[in-house]
Amino acid sequence: MPSFVEPTAKRQKLEAPVGQAFQASRIFAPYRTVGLVSPTQVPFTSIPLGKTTFQITATIGKSLHTYDLRRGLNLVFVSRPETPVPITATLAWKDRVFAAWGGGKIHRKGGIWVYKRGKKIRELQLSNGLVESVRKLVIFGSWIVACCSNRIEVWKSDTYEHYTTIFPLISQLGHQDEKLTGSLCTMPTMLNKIFVGKTDGSVELWNISVGKLVYTLAPPALTSGSVTALEPSPALNLLAIARADGSLSIHDVRRDTEIIMLNTSSLATTRITSISFRTDGLGAGQDGHAEGVMATASIEDGDVTFWDLNDGGRVMSVLRNAHYPPLTNETGSASGITGLEFLPGQPIVITAGCDNALKSWIFHENAQTSIPTGLHSRSGHAAPVTQLLFAPTEADGADAIGKWLISAGQDRSLWAWSLRRDGQSTEISQGNVLKAARKLVALGINTNLETRSTLEDLKAPEITCMACCLNRDGGMDASTGGGSVWANVAKGKTKGGASDTLPSGWESIVTGHKGDKYARTWFWGRKKAGRWAFETKDGTEVKSVAITACGTFALVGSAGGRIDMFNLQSGKHRQQFPASLTPAQARKVKLQVRHNILTNGYSEDARQDKQKHTRGITGIMVDNLNKTVFSCSLDGKLKFWDFATGSLRHEMAMHSSTPITASRIQRQNDLIALSCDDLSIRVIDCETQRLVRELWGCVGQITDFCFSEDGRWIVAASMDSIIRVWDLPTGHLIDAIRVAGLCTALAFSSTGEFFATAHADSIGINIWSNRSLFAHVPVRQIDEDTIETVTMPTASGEGGETLLAAALEEPQRENGHQTSDSAPSALDQLNADMTTLSLVPRSRWQTLLHLETIATRNKPIEPPKAPEKAPFFLPSLDKLHNGRVDQQRSDNLLVTQAERSRISALQRHSTQSFFTQLLHKSREDPKAFIAHFKSLPPSMADIEIRSLDPASSPNELMLFIEVLSSRLRQRRDYEVIQAWMSVFLKIHGEIIREHCDVTKALRVWTELQEMESKRLGSIVGYCNGVVSFLRSTR
Repeated sequence: MPSFVEPTAKRQKLEAPVGQAFQASRIFAPYRTVGLVSPTQVPFTSIPLGKTTFQITATIGKSLHTYDLRRGLNLVFVSRPETPVPITATLAWKDRVFAAWGGGKIHRKGGIWVYKRGKKIRELQLSNGLVESVRKLVIFGSWIVACCSNRIEVWKSDTYEHYTTIFPLISQLGHQDEKLTGSLCTMPTMLNKIFVGKTDGSVELWNISVGKLVYTLAPPALTSGSVTALEPSPALNLLAIARADGSLSIHDVRRDTEIIMLNTSSLATTRITSISFRTDGLGAGQDGHAEGVMATASIEDGDVTFWDLNDGGRVMSVLRNAHYPPLTNETGSASGITGLEFLPGQPIVITAGCDNALKSWIFHENAQTSIPTGLHSRSGHAAPVTQLLFAPTEADGADAIGKWLISAGQDRSLWAWSLRRDGQSTEISQGNVLKAARKLVALGINTNLETRSTLEDLKAPEITCMACCLNRDGGMDASTGGGSVWANVAKGKTKGGASDTLPSGWESIVTGHKGDKYARTWFWGRKKAGRWAFETKDGTEVKSVAITACGTFALVGSAGGRIDMFNLQSGKHRQQFPASLTPAQARKVKLQVRHNILTNGYSEDARQDKQKHTRGITGIMVDNLNKTVFSCSLDGKLKFWDFATGSLRHEMAMHSSTPITASRIQRQNDLIALSCDDLSIRVIDCETQRLVRELWGCVGQITDFCFSEDGRWIVAASMDSIIRVWDLPTGHLIDAIRVAGLCTALAFSSTGEFFATAHADSIGINIWSNRSLFAHVPVRQIDEDTIETVTMPTASGEGGETLLAAALEEPQRENGHQTSDSAPSALDQLNADMTTLSLVPRSRWQTLLHLETIATRNKPIEPPKAPEKAPFFLPSLDKLHNGRVDQQRSDNLLVTQAERSRISALQRHSTQSFFTQLLHKSREDPKAFIAHFKSLPPSMADIEIRSLDPASSPNELMLFIEVLSSRLRQRRDYEVIQAWMSVFLKIHGEIIREHCDVTKALRVWTELQEMESKRLGSIVGYCNGVVSFLRSTR
């Protein structure tokens, strides 16, 4: 007889697969990075795709982004896998993109990978001893040429085999460590020839087929400097050469003569690093219908200069500030244009700059000006992000909840990022500041050198705080009222929308700015600046802003401790905290002050001065019902104000008057979190006005923190580059990760799907997926010594984990302990007075209850059809197996009559199933029977219940009821006991009356069921009453 084995939980992996590391974070998994378009100085590369469009590929650190011009620079491909180190050079050729990475003094190892439609397909074989980084890639004919700092590598383009290495000679005028500048080009009419720019200002012509130096073009002067750019012109044998002293010339390489000197070193202000020629045959001449247009740009500024090469050459036009990174760039890196290229045969020029932007410009044939206009643009933050906020839930319950992210950076811009479609991401407009800056330059108010300074002044200062509420946002149909943005900033500029009301909706974002006394409003739906700029009444800087839950009022806190409330619809001032004195109160205070001077010799402060904050406001919050305003300050006090009257209700002081640096509110749970100057986070209950938690552990100043979407966690980042997660119910530190750079801002989405972080060393925004939505997160305290550095999200999303991947991920052990969502094999009851549910999946016992309905629904509509006859040329299976079937029949005939009798006897003794055997032993061991019955699928459980034999000894119906009664008496497996009994009564209800012992056992079970039902009903009713009392407003 087989022995019973208790079913165990799902078997877990004890070791991770080879090459797979354990997640350093329990909760967060890297997903991807958004906001990166062209953040590096590596020039972009483009290639025509048929006759309809072009594809432009830009470098994003270790990956490549390919954009389609016809689709408005929409992202079409992201390269995978990522290169081990950042990419140094790219080149698009046919349907492939070559990317060189690594090398140099920092990264000794490098390589060149080949991508096709974003996937790596090949890798070029490098020569021995190549430790230099590749600066330029060129492909022509059957050659692939890579230019390094001291050598030139050549491969075959058809087989990708390494062909040769060329070592130029060292010049006394150039750098001893670097011979080549990375300027490399070919001439269409010269076979197997390349031009190489050197650091001494000369240009060498090499025959790569034989590896010999053919000729050297000497620099015009010894002080010309290194070659910064080379570009062949559409005219035969003409080469454009730019050098470090700013000079630019057109050289006839066959005659070695200088044809045109366009920019002498004495007139040049910046060195030219990008050159491109227009090839559609238009744009030059007096009427614009002649050929000969050249564009130049520099990595030192954001202007593009267009030259007319006819009649000795002249400056035709200048596109000012095509790219304008902020002047606050403290990295010391370049701040101009990194790439410039005319598309072949098109009046379109593509530019990329250090402002993390990729733009296309178009020349109109019959335009009055020779300056191109913007065609497409794709960009992101040009400086590190300082503020993050997920767009809250809209009043209409739109399906975009948790998919929009708002960010502000040091570049004075405000961005809206779509996590669903990158093409929907856009900068929230501040008006046409570029047009205004160009107008000032044209009027002579600012010189060319001060143009970018003018742009900085026209934009709003850097955003330091922001608040958002979409309940009264009008969306795309909202009327902006016309007129200028922030019209009430300048005196007398209130014409237009400044006096109009917007019944369809109004501004939904309020921001405070660095060193500015105005809080500005923004339209979310229209993605543009709003009408109002709320001024602090004490004239000090705005330090904190907030919007009420209804979206009607905005509150502004100043550095002087004053709080003002404005109406977002009309822009009028509505309240201050504390409220101003009435005339009667003012007279009373005046008399009291005089009395104190006469009696005590000094005067006390007025009533408002006692109630107001004495230092800058660091946080303003409003409850859901607009009844209470909460404010905190650097004076270490949290104050509760009446929203309607502005009077002070309550005041809480932190321990030792510790300054409060920031605050967050969780309106659903009525909790307020305060970050204090003593490196702690204190949690206050708004209802009881008491401190409920103190969270410690941050090392260094807390840079940002937030609540999770359900208010259960608090996530904080500090100066030690660690992001910590505390569980509020237990107060435990349940997760902590060390990131590569200092985290300056973080935010949780309203749905809990995503977690966003911004870092001081990056202009991108890192998106993390929340694994706790599908995986169990232990709430036990973790040790600070176990904090590990995690893998950051990437722009390509490689190594990232989506929500679906997190749901399907196998549980992994942690610190030698298994962590799993699966149930343990044996779960003891916590208390005998508690009713315990089983661990059987709900779908299993619910399917058992409705098994007949499911079978009826799944019944086939038509009878099965006979299969079609096979073609005549295919042999029949019956013929193939005819011999095997005949042999089996002959073997069966050999079985004697005696043997049949013995087999029949054995079958009669083994008719009892394993279920029946355990049922007959249930009086001694009911656990074995229950455990086996719970492991059966619904269809098998239904068959076993139907097969219960009332004629057996003892009665199997009675045994079944007794074992259920014993389980009910123990208050275990409550829900499956109810399901089993329901199915049992449905099947055997008619024959129970015929057996007295079965009826008696059923009465016992009924009494136990009534007692347990009444007990559970009283407990649930008591809990409902307590909850209703707590929710009541009385």
